[in-house]
Amino acid sequence: MKRIEFEKLVEQAALNLPKYIQNKMNNVEIVVEDKPSKEQLKKIKISSEYSLLGLYEGVPQNAWGRGFGNILPDKITIFKKAIESYTKSKKELVELIKNTVWHEIAHHFGFDEKDIKSLEQKKR
Repeated sequence: MKRIEFEKLVEQAALNLPKYIQNKMNNVEIVVEDKPSKEQLKKIKISSEYSLLGLYEGVPQNAWGRGFGNILPDKITIFKKAIESYTKSKKELVELIKNTVWHEIAHHFGFDEKDIKSLEQKKR
């Protein structure tokens, strides 16, 4: 898939989130990269670039305190090649992008992996 088309699917996934979530997202950018950098893999202790679908980097909202401001935006990176490697159809691709964007945005709000797994179980 061409990168521009993939980026549009990522954008659509974010726009399809409930409005109350979109309205609470603050100081965060979502970007697409083909694969994670060596530094990103090292930081989270993953060796395979195809094991990482998305990555949240920043200070979660639940950690913000008084005087919090004037900092760089949080960054959510969606990794195109990894997501493509796990899907066989456009329908699967769209669904995995949607779930990955949702997962990384949950980190932006301060949910850890255990919390997100619990939320995902409730979502089904």
